[in-house]
Amino acid sequence: MNSRRDPRNSRAALFDGIEEGGIRASSLYSSYNEIDEQDNDRAMGGLHDRVSLLKKISSDIHEEVDSHNRMLDRMGNDMDSSRGVLSGTMDKFKMVFEKKSSRRTCSLIASFVVLFLIIYYLTR
Repeated sequence: MNSRRDPRNSRAALFDGIEEGGIRASSLYSSYNEIDEQDNDRAMGGLHDRVSLLKKISSDIHEEVDSHNRMLDRMGNDMDSSRGVLSGTMDKFKMVFEKKSSRRTCSLIASFVVLFLIIYYLTR
């Protein structure tokens, strides 16, 4: 049986693609294969463009997040310094109102402000 198969295999190998449309079939297969390769290349190019776009967008988002983090850090630092200044001012007001002589000074200043406002409205 091996002796019979060997001639057929050698004959098939020798005439492969030549018998009854074999040439056309193999050329059609290769053209379909080339078309598929071209489609794959176009699809890969489109995917590459999409990946590049997504990479750029994610990079832009990262930069935006970093800038917002820096801005929030600066705002937090400014709020801390404002809180320090405000607490210092409140401590000074407490000291002014605790002293009796300071109360007189504050009432004198308030009366001058009221007097100034009255004169301003009368001359207007």
